[in-house]
Amino acid sequence: MTETALPLRSEIAPEHTWNAPSVFPSQADWAAEVEHLRAHIPTLPQQYQGHLGDSPAALADYLEAFSEAYGRVGKVYVYASMFSSVDTADQEAAAMAGQAMALYSRLMAAIAFANPEILSIGQGTLAQWMAGEPRLAVYAHFFDDLFRQQAHVRSAEVEEVLGMVADPFSGTSNTAGRLANADLVFPTARTAQGETVPVEQGNIPSHMGSPDRELRRTAWESYQDGYLAFKNTFASTLATVVKQDVFLARVRRHNSALEAALFPTNIPVEVFHNLIDTYRQHLPTWHRYWALRRRALGVETLHPYDVWAPLTDARPEVPYSQAVAWISEGLAPLGEDYVSVLRRGCLEDRWVDVYPNKGKRQGAFSSGWKGTHPFIMMSYNNTLNALSTLAHELGHSMHSYLTWQHQPMIYSDYSLFVAEVASNFNQAMVRGHLLASNPDPGFQIAVIEEAMYNFHRYFFVMPTLARFELEVHERTERGEALTADSMIALMADLFAEGYGGEVAVDRDRVGITWAQFNHLYANFYVFQYATGISAAHALSRAILDGQPGAVDAYLSFLRAGGSLYPLDALNLAGVDMTTSAAVETTYGVLAGYVERLERLIG
Repeated sequence: MTETALPLRSEIAPEHTWNAPSVFPSQADWAAEVEHLRAHIPTLPQQYQGHLGDSPAALADYLEAFSEAYGRVGKVYVYASMFSSVDTADQEAAAMAGQAMALYSRLMAAIAFANPEILSIGQGTLAQWMAGEPRLAVYAHFFDDLFRQQAHVRSAEVEEVLGMVADPFSGTSNTAGRLANADLVFPTARTAQGETVPVEQGNIPSHMGSPDRELRRTAWESYQDGYLAFKNTFASTLATVVKQDVFLARVRRHNSALEAALFPTNIPVEVFHNLIDTYRQHLPTWHRYWALRRRALGVETLHPYDVWAPLTDARPEVPYSQAVAWISEGLAPLGEDYVSVLRRGCLEDRWVDVYPNKGKRQGAFSSGWKGTHPFIMMSYNNTLNALSTLAHELGHSMHSYLTWQHQPMIYSDYSLFVAEVASNFNQAMVRGHLLASNPDPGFQIAVIEEAMYNFHRYFFVMPTLARFELEVHERTERGEALTADSMIALMADLFAEGYGGEVAVDRDRVGITWAQFNHLYANFYVFQYATGISAAHALSRAILDGQPGAVDAYLSFLRAGGSLYPLDALNLAGVDMTTSAAVETTYGVLAGYVERLERLIG
């Protein structure tokens, strides 16, 4: 069957799109809010700068005024990004997103005076003020964190400059994203019957999961070659962002970019290195899986495009409504309150922008702000993998929903380190439900394949990218140049180690993988996928095993938002990420899937 091109955005039924009017009724209303905020933001320093230390009431007034402005700017950003994400070629939407980012940067620059002024008040005085002014009590963790970071807070003038560079610095990441999602054109692929099929960001996952090996091969080569054609541009943007990371680390007087990236959330660098060390120790489990996959597919040589090939023809068709039902059943142990909110968000309140369309950006994500729905963008394609992606993003969205319900604006966000816990937790719970409820061998293989797809991304690709990210930052810190060819060679070497001789390595095509992950533009983000999946499986295992108090502890973690340091929030849930125990546990889960798959396939 010849595959048709993706529909235009205008052809997607409104009920399958996210509920943008719930944020602003119209673009005219959005534009009016932008103009209001442009005029309002300068009044914050005019009214409060130099006066935060005047009295407890003055400080509380400022914090409330900032929270109100921050919430409004956030809604402006969410609304603009909704349009630019689903149609990256929409120039008006791109302009809106640019205006929103500029507005955020303007707010950050305007309030740059605040932290130095609060620090000058002193911890002792602030403790007395919190005791006497009820409005300040909620800020105890915020103040504690501010003084923890005091050594790396610069003068008001330097902080103002750092606030102002947020917007121009973001342009590098945006350039890479626009190139990948709007301008990059991939050669067509072909099926075993010789039919040509388009290759786009929105359909490459389905091509990679096709039983047609010729389609997988030509689609993978098309995709990799599309990035290779612009390798120097992608190398330039990534190298620039790495330089920015190193610059900001040095301005704030950190020893390294890694330390600078982890310090704001109070994560020791040892957590990063523990993950990488444990990953390398367990590479034989991956080598065993590659060998199993090669035997199961009956191929002489396993190639990267075979990693997603189906091992069974019994893969179920999973319509969106069925996915919501199975996800709801899998998360039933969390209680009806949790499940009813999730189900309503998916089926009534239009949290989810469901299906692919031409120009829709790659991947999936959850977004939003306190005061909006916790929206989800994805490209649902009626597969188990799509079901799992939906469960993943709903983990993020329910984390946000519960945080927004229980925390003030100052703690309405949470760190990347804990973000990937809730998402992977949902996947683990739903996967456990599906395996327990349907004993059919074909279905079991399909579910385990989905699990391995997820583990491959989070427990193989992400640690490999983390090793790459560390090395390119360290090279930059040593004054070495980053070029497209040097980064391709580094990436190819790291994948070759991970493949262990069980997968053929086309060095240029495998080596360009770094260009396909915009995550690398978020300073040391990727390793947190692997720590997240580790904590998630440790926590889900406790609930599935019926451990007393495990559900309440997990929900308390979700409600905590940013009111605790990430490691403390996870301790509240019942897992200690300062050790490698959770990572080891999750590699045990991975090994269990491989063993189970070996028995099912025979």
